[in-house]
Amino acid sequence: MAQQKCCYHIIRSIDKVLEDKAGSARAFGETLKALRKDAIALWHCYHAGGVDDYTREAQNITQAIDRHLKPRSLDDPDNQRLLDQIGWHHAGGNLLRVLDQPEVAEPTNNRAERALRPGVIARKVSHCSKSADGANAYAAFKTIIETARKRGKSLVSGLMDLFRSDNQASDPIPSDSASGAS
Repeated sequence: MAQQKCCYHIIRSIDKVLEDKAGSARAFGETLKALRKDAIALWHCYHAGGVDDYTREAQNITQAIDRHLKPRSLDDPDNQRLLDQIGWHHAGGNLLRVLDQPEVAEPTNNRAERALRPGVIARKVSHCSKSADGANAYAAFKTIIETARKRGKSLVSGLMDLFRSDNQASDPIPSDSASGAS
């Protein structure tokens, strides 16, 4: 599955390494951090409609990051760890998906974390599930609720559609627009 590593989590990892670095040992992290911030800024400009030649600018940032993350040995072990870890994500295409697919990818995972938050809070205040079956039932029910909500259906309508559908249906909770309702 295609992923985008959260840009701000990567910047936080870089900042953690930079806390203890001085002189030339800071150069690797500072350059990488600046390039990540350039990628984020370009993504925001793209969505604000303020980029004349997005493809060229994205390619320039990508080429600079390619050069900076080329596999090599660094003297500083913390910088080497950053190069290895972030270089691995870059080689897998997960570092700059925000530039490759700006219409789909986002530079952060905030939306996903916000979507999970109510379920996590509910689990904590209910003192967690007492069994694996209870956890699975809660996860299934929460999935149904969220799918119905994201498709613009009420919970009752979504559950009625689910119970009416046969087990072969690939989409048991159609959106109201797809089902002809208005």
